[in-house]
Amino acid sequence: MDRRDFIGGSAASGIMLLSARTAFGYEANSTVRIGLLGCGARGTAVATSFAKNTPARIVALADLFPDQLAAAKAHFDELNTSLGVPAIDPSLMFRGYRAFEDLAASSAIDSIQISTPPWFHVQHLEAVVAAGKHAYCEKPLGVDVAQAKHALEIGKRAEGRVSLDVGFQVRSAPPIAEVVRRIHAGDVGKIVCIEAHYNAPNAVSHTGSNWSADEFRLRNWLWDRTLSGDILVEQNIHVIDLCNWILGSHPIQATATGGRNAITRPGDTWDNYQVIYTYPDDVHVSFSSTQWGANGFFDVTERVFGTKAIAEAPYSGPVRIIGENAWQWQAQDVAPSAGKPSTFAANGAFTDNLEFADREKDRAFIESITSGKFHHQAEAGVESALSCMLGRMAGQRGHEVTWDEQLRHGERYSMTIDMRQFS
Repeated sequence: MDRRDFIGGSAASGIMLLSARTAFGYEANSTVRIGLLGCGARGTAVATSFAKNTPARIVALADLFPDQLAAAKAHFDELNTSLGVPAIDPSLMFRGYRAFEDLAASSAIDSIQISTPPWFHVQHLEAVVAAGKHAYCEKPLGVDVAQAKHALEIGKRAEGRVSLDVGFQVRSAPPIAEVVRRIHAGDVGKIVCIEAHYNAPNAVSHTGSNWSADEFRLRNWLWDRTLSGDILVEQNIHVIDLCNWILGSHPIQATATGGRNAITRPGDTWDNYQVIYTYPDDVHVSFSSTQWGANGFFDVTERVFGTKAIAEAPYSGPVRIIGENAWQWQAQDVAPSAGKPSTFAANGAFTDNLEFADREKDRAFIESITSGKFHHQAEAGVESALSCMLGRMAGQRGHEVTWDEQLRHGERYSMTIDMRQFS
């Protein structure tokens, strides 16, 4: 199995032989210089993975807040020293609301990792692509329909010019990639339905003295529907993306319910969703989600029911096919937890079936740059984001919504924060 077979818009499978210099100007085995935009927990974790698992180097940092920027500088200076490469040059540290423009304009950077709150993803992606930089953008590609449509336009402008990846690293987890390959090969027979869930504890909270209401909101963006897209769009998108990948399509309609029944903290995100998606050929996906402090309970699973067998793809536990063509993942590198309880990792640093997801995703992205076979994942990223928005809209409206109705609606979220105060 070649991991590149399972990454949307990736290079063709097979061993890649590079010439001394590719048509796009990269020396073979040359260093890709990455700028990190958004120095929070997830951004730092992914950039650290790039530094440890690829030839790329973290050379620049940008963030809204000086304390996060300083913490990232200390972290990456130490990491770079351990790797035998220079510390972050202070001239390549950018702070404030417009820092993304300075980062994009720098000639010392080849690629930018966008790990800012989701509401800003599309704005930042546009600047990165316009500057001719390669982009690794965390999901989702937009928090509303208007942003998603804009992201699709940006993707079209990027195609063939730069590599554009979306942070669906779960697709790159070797056990998940293999079970999906077997599903696509017909090992479960005709897919009848899918049952999936994403149960997680509370979003991480941040507190500080002398914070304004706007700063508190930005620091705790996971609690804010406009900034995050709500739990269905920001977090649960990984599961919905896998369902789209397995079925080779997006849902055509959804019914949903849910609410804010457990959490009492500030914000307006829901703490539970129950969604029934209808896909082409009358295949239904039953999806449920919870996010509150239920003793730290964490469990994520996709279960595919076919006419021949059932396939299971949990974050933790056996990845397997039950029935005809019975099979279970056996690790070929370092064994995943194989049934041991999983712990919630707010920064995505899992040690179970997703242990190598970031590593494989990062390697494929850097390889796409150095080979000149650029990725173009905007379309798949937008499709999965809109699939989640469809469930969110159905839940909030309390009635069935079709894919076409959602697109016609042109949903748009407004952020009522004057960002100039953070310049």
